[in-house]
Amino acid sequence: MTDTTTKYIFVTGGVSSSLGKGIIAASLAKLLQAQGYRTTIQKLDPYINIDPGTLNPYEHGECYVTDDGAETDLDLGHYERFLNVATSQANNVTTGRIYQSVIDKERRGEFLGKTVQVIPHITDEIKHRIQILGNSGDYDIVITEIGGTVGDIESLPYVEAVRQLKWEMGNENALVIHLTLIPYLSAAGELKTKPTQHSVKTLMESGVQADILVCRTEHNLSDKIRTKLARFCNVKKEAVIESIDASTIYDVPNLMLNEGLDKVVLAQLKLKNKTPDLTSWNTFLAKHKNPKSEVVIGLIGKYVELQDSYKSILESFIHAGAANEVKVRVESIHSEYLQPENIASKLSHLDGVLVAPGFGERGIEGKIEAIRYVREHQIPFFGICLGMQMATIEFSRNVLGLEQANSSEMDPQTPHPVIDIMEAQKKVTEKGGTMRLGAWNCNLLENTKIASIYKTTSIMERHRHRYEFNNTYKTQLENAGLKATGFNPETGLVEVIEIPSHPWFVGVQYHPEYKSTVANPHPLFLAFIKAALKHKTKK
Repeated sequence: MTDTTTKYIFVTGGVSSSLGKGIIAASLAKLLQAQGYRTTIQKLDPYINIDPGTLNPYEHGECYVTDDGAETDLDLGHYERFLNVATSQANNVTTGRIYQSVIDKERRGEFLGKTVQVIPHITDEIKHRIQILGNSGDYDIVITEIGGTVGDIESLPYVEAVRQLKWEMGNENALVIHLTLIPYLSAAGELKTKPTQHSVKTLMESGVQADILVCRTEHNLSDKIRTKLARFCNVKKEAVIESIDASTIYDVPNLMLNEGLDKVVLAQLKLKNKTPDLTSWNTFLAKHKNPKSEVVIGLIGKYVELQDSYKSILESFIHAGAANEVKVRVESIHSEYLQPENIASKLSHLDGVLVAPGFGERGIEGKIEAIRYVREHQIPFFGICLGMQMATIEFSRNVLGLEQANSSEMDPQTPHPVIDIMEAQKKVTEKGGTMRLGAWNCNLLENTKIASIYKTTSIMERHRHRYEFNNTYKTQLENAGLKATGFNPETGLVEVIEIPSHPWFVGVQYHPEYKSTVANPHPLFLAFIKAALKHKTKK
């Protein structure tokens, strides 16, 4: 890039939530990255929680964890999967964090006796946070996604901060993309532009003029509608971008390329526009859309009603499926409803079973029953975090004969706490941001399934948990056939278990799904899908 100034793109949303701001931001970033621009994305969330770590997955989908241990919004997962670039604490900011920072400064007396107000103090803090990544010198373009919908009370300070920044930086260094909905009224048989007009007007009332409109729609926008939107919303006609429903989120970069979103952006920012190189992306897409076979994987969890609860796992299946040229059909199974009498009918037809992460005691007995079934029936099993812990409990109960074996999280009085709270966690009273978080080293034993999957004995994976494998029971479990094959070098904590006598039975304490991207599908998911395919061909 010729200019040394970092350019800023702000993505706002109007009319309705869940229009896909994160996917649009990630797709645009992909197109800019594919032209050689160093691009990153950050998310500003208007809720007062410090981070999503204490939020129920039903409220906000999964909590995504970065290498540096930040509990963040699930959109950061999209950013990493699309760009193959790690995000950090700086990529996700919440209102809670902003206010906490300002209040801490006030308590320290940094405002010199001034009255602390939303403007300028809160907006200044937002502006500071927005520019941290830009000031690092690592990026040419920073895309900032503002959560919520324009007009919401909680979003107002963010919109005001954007107004100020846009004014200070000038039109060549900052622009606003407004994502909005063009609903189709089937009774009238037409698309309606009025909600978008109102949304743009609301944004303008806050002093911000959208430079580009991205219109979510179920039907193609006619030339007439584009002209109308351009005229009434004060944007150029080429800056009215259609975002039609796609069969997969991975189609969106190509759809945005066809609409010329990257061209319009680069033209306004006075940057050179080249044809993006999407060769490897399109290779992945072609494999994803043209599978040679299919496997059915059971995803056993307790938040399965909401797809976003296990977003990273579902996307990891897509990446691994494409690499294996297999369509992965995921069957969501609610662990609360699994009983010994219905287990065979729920699981016998599956090619592989993944027991998902989670917290609390609801639905754990169902998970244990499921693991017993797949262990005894030689079905490929993959346990993540709580899934690995449940596999340890199941084996302790049904193979070792420790009938009351449990996790001290579920039963503090258990005589056999094969899963126990970590030493470092015993004195922790606050729930938020206090778990074992972020990337930790793990050493793998040679000549094990896990080492052959990774093709190395030293790995680094991301964690999010308080409870651990209890090493007191390690020898007993190993003698009975459950091997501990991955360890944290500093603490000796067990990170990986496997059953060598089983075709494919692996449990990991960490979260491999957080590191799977389009460019680098995770080796564990690749191997699991391969094992499921092998199991299917044997049936």
